[in-house]
Amino acid sequence: MLFNSVSFLIFFPITTAIYFALPYRLRWAHLLLASCLFYMAFVPAYILILLGTIAVDYVAGLAIESAAGARRKAFLAMSIAANVGVLAAFKYWDFFGANFNDLARALHWNYSMGALRMLLPIGLSFHTFQAMSYTIEVYRGSRGAERQLGIYALYVMFYPQLVAGPIERPQNLLHQFYEKHDFDYERVADGLRQMLWGFFKKLVVADRMSTIADAVFGRPHAFDPGRLLLATYCFTVQIYCDFSGYSDIALGAARVLGFKLMNNFDRPYLAITVAEFWRRWHISLSTWFKDYLYIPLGGSRAGALRHCRNLLIVFLLSGLWHGASWTFVAWGALHGFYMITHVFTAPLRARLSRSVGVSRDSAPVRLVRWFITFNLVAVAWVFFRADNVRQAFWIVSRLAENVLHPVEMASIFHPLPFEQWGDAFTSKNLGFVMLVFAIAALVAVLRIRNKPLERLRTAPLWARWSVYYVIILAILWIGDLGGKSFIYFQF
Repeated sequence: MLFNSVSFLIFFPITTAIYFALPYRLRWAHLLLASCLFYMAFVPAYILILLGTIAVDYVAGLAIESAAGARRKAFLAMSIAANVGVLAAFKYWDFFGANFNDLARALHWNYSMGALRMLLPIGLSFHTFQAMSYTIEVYRGSRGAERQLGIYALYVMFYPQLVAGPIERPQNLLHQFYEKHDFDYERVADGLRQMLWGFFKKLVVADRMSTIADAVFGRPHAFDPGRLLLATYCFTVQIYCDFSGYSDIALGAARVLGFKLMNNFDRPYLAITVAEFWRRWHISLSTWFKDYLYIPLGGSRAGALRHCRNLLIVFLLSGLWHGASWTFVAWGALHGFYMITHVFTAPLRARLSRSVGVSRDSAPVRLVRWFITFNLVAVAWVFFRADNVRQAFWIVSRLAENVLHPVEMASIFHPLPFEQWGDAFTSKNLGFVMLVFAIAALVAVLRIRNKPLERLRTAPLWARWSVYYVIILAILWIGDLGGKSFIYFQF
């Protein structure tokens, strides 16, 4: 069930009203049933896969807690193998099989791997990682195994964050299902505000930006470098507003019910280094890889070369986590290259700063660092969005060839006739008015030093409701109400 669907607009208030009307002891069962219905709205049969992995990890958690020594580690390995096996079968089998077959043909081997051609269960990567975090934390002794199967199932299936995160940890979420959450007006209002803001980011900004990005990335050879740059920036804004919009709706819906999920974004495009970007972007995934892979590999403690190796492993796997395609692997590798370069050039940059007598924290220097970081991230998004690696390299090369040619790049400011954009700009999409409005709205938010929802909460009544009406009217008038799926649903 998509958040931006009529079904959810019916599902959410009914589910919430029943939740607060029920006795406390029955609420977890109601949420579990509602989460099952929410997930089954996509492909009903795939809930059997989810329930199967839940059963395996529930038993594994109990076994890990009661075991000792090598048996304890063996139970953890079995749980991880089961989760990764399901993920590999549905998400990666055909990808690796196709690449193996290409290699076999090149080497004239008389062997090939058959394709499974199975539809990927929605949100599989998210709830698989959340389930693995549970068994790992039980193994580490950070928390005890959950005794109640229904509560553990709800931990994995809690509908606000089931299909696109944030990827929760058991120590943050499990205990909340045992707590009594009374109806609290201020908390409910805060949650609804956050949901409204998420709908605005998705429907008004992300989905309108997608018309431009889709038009150019769909046939990049038909557009000049200026339009390629425009599409790159549009997708950069689109993917942030799409994913963070989902997270806002998820966190807001959970907050209405009385649950607190971890924050997944912290204004990542204000980062002045790529490392800082990853501390602000998809926080639940980046901290998952940090805690369960990067640090166990040795992190930065075992010398520069191993540090760089660990960074590269993490980012390659992060790219592969996003999708079974070489474009995602290239995207992860590029970010790994950025991080490794940052590590190796740190002493040089420090000496350069001292030699010229300019503080790296001065406003002009921070502005330059922000500009460089933002554009490095934007270039990497080309690989994330492109249909294939060859197309991504072609787009990046076109941008690189013309970046020093202001006349070429200035074409971004000369709108093409609507018909040359195909479906990107029609009378329905309101052309460049939508683009200007969306960018202006996003820039206005990014310039607010404090979080906008917190500022809105303390604003006068007339100001709050004025903002509410403007956002609602913008969604109804400008927003794309066609029910476009969220980008991260495919992961």
